[in-house]
Amino acid sequence: MRIISGTARGRKILAPQGTSTRPIPDRAKTAIFNMIISLRMANGTPGLDGTRVLDLYSGSGSFGLECLSRGAGEVLFVEQNRSAAATIRTNLDTLGFADRAKIEARDVHAVLAGLPADRPYDLAFCDPPYANDPWDQLLPLIPADVLVAHSETPLALTPEWNELRRRSYGRPQIVVAERLWPNSTEPGTDAD
Repeated sequence: MRIISGTARGRKILAPQGTSTRPIPDRAKTAIFNMIISLRMANGTPGLDGTRVLDLYSGSGSFGLECLSRGAGEVLFVEQNRSAAATIRTNLDTLGFADRAKIEARDVHAVLAGLPADRPYDLAFCDPPYANDPWDQLLPLIPADVLVAHSETPLALTPEWNELRRRSYGRPQIVVAERLWPNSTEPGTDAD
């Protein structure tokens, strides 16, 4: 595995040992970032500079590391598997991104329950284990403006999300969605 673009372009990253995590192929990762950048440019926000990113079920941290390489301001990695979390830490240290990242080696649901609702992330990536595809429980909890979901099974979004793009890469599919905040007001903003 490697970083595709940005300041760490071409640098290799480690993957956790064993079969509990599965890296996203470079082809799919490239397509994901092309979709994200295209959507951000359409909204007048080029690139990822300064964005706040939430990487759920992080595995090796490939998605969050790619975001940091492309200028993200901060990334919260959530990975319950301690070996995988240690691999993320090693990758962060090796690439020099540790000062812009935090790792939570706990259950995703517990971490999401403790995040402040009034400060959403700009972007979230969620790639739960195939054997545990808890989308109906998970989607309402994700505090982000844009979600990239990687799912082995067909993904039906919950009412909080509006689908922007859907692509299949073999059996897995990538869904990009925007959060529909209540009353068209994002958390943390004042309503008129």
